[in-house]
Amino acid sequence: MTDVIERPVSEAASGTAPAGGTPLCFVLDEEPSIRHFLSLILHGSGVDTEEFAEGLAFRQAAARRKPNLVFIDIPLDSGDAIESVVALGKQGFPGCVQLTSNRGSAVLEHVKAIGEQHKLNMLPVLKKPFDTKTITKILQSLKIGHAAAVAARIDLDEALSNNWINFWYQPKIDLRRKQLAGAEAFVRAHHPQHGFLRPDTFMPGASENSVVILAEKALTAVLKAAQNFSTLGVNLRLAVNMPVSALAKLPMADIIRANRPTAENWAGLMIDIPEEQIVNDLTLAADLSKQLAPLNVRLAIDDFGRRYSAIAQMKELPFAELKLDRSFVADCGTDKVNAPLCKNVIDLAHNFGSVAVAIGVEKASDAVALVSMGCDYGQGFLFGQPMPEERFMALLKQRAQGRPAAAEAAEA
Repeated sequence: MTDVIERPVSEAASGTAPAGGTPLCFVLDEEPSIRHFLSLILHGSGVDTEEFAEGLAFRQAAARRKPNLVFIDIPLDSGDAIESVVALGKQGFPGCVQLTSNRGSAVLEHVKAIGEQHKLNMLPVLKKPFDTKTITKILQSLKIGHAAAVAARIDLDEALSNNWINFWYQPKIDLRRKQLAGAEAFVRAHHPQHGFLRPDTFMPGASENSVVILAEKALTAVLKAAQNFSTLGVNLRLAVNMPVSALAKLPMADIIRANRPTAENWAGLMIDIPEEQIVNDLTLAADLSKQLAPLNVRLAIDDFGRRYSAIAQMKELPFAELKLDRSFVADCGTDKVNAPLCKNVIDLAHNFGSVAVAIGVEKASDAVALVSMGCDYGQGFLFGQPMPEERFMALLKQRAQGRPAAAEAAEA
């Protein structure tokens, strides 16, 4: 439950949020992978998006709605992008314009100058490739979306009693197919003064009883979210981290039966158990696996690899997924020491008949290396940060547009 994955403005830019207060961003880029990548980051930062593959649709939408921020890519033929910038100027667009491209700086600066001539709020040009942290820094500098994390400390009991607890969802990506394959739930506390707080601000010092209460709340919340997602025609297997203390005390099967989604094609639930907690109690895991399998619920080892020597001696494990510890994943694409270690852990997962999941993926080079190593799924800043359920729902709605109602996965 304690796992966490992290995250000068003009008055015009910060004051153009649509009705309801949710910021909006337009993304104009002919490359779908870039549009989807930006949307994942923006939704994770509390910003709605609309994606456009060509300038005409972008300009028509901009005439109807006024987003806080627009991303405009400058392709090889820059004419359409320039036309879009000029159109924004004529419309008196009050937000900010972020140009992106892998072209030379001279072309970008030329288009930026055109925007400035039309009195637009032009941000410094952004060369491709860019990473998640670069985009989140832009949003924070513009004060768009979620505020930066604050250094606060509250009690878990206080958060539970005041109903501050909610759950955010981070995309899990099929690395080979480059598709959204699922999502993992992460706990947050929505404090009335401090905003959204991560687990390290309220989990330290929590009593075992409070942790068990939180675990039950997480389990029911994730099952309810799965039901909500299925109404969009998107069938995703969700994952939730559960401590061994909760697994031993909670009537897991009863809770799941009472709250499981009603959809016949429900993708099921994955329960992540920290390796360091379960390695000495594999009997509990085996019993729980047999008990929950008929309910379409499977188990996964989280932070796999920390107790590598103990796990490697087992002939079989009751786990459908092994989630690699982020220390193996970091720089696996460039570090000559880490790369073979990462490959060994992936191979070990497959030898047990389990799926290998890399967590904490932040660099494109690491993602490419993980694919070559045979890793199945990935999570991390590169693919999208955790986001509130309503933001994740908005992302799924965007992906589901134009797809059959029975779609099994959404393209990422």
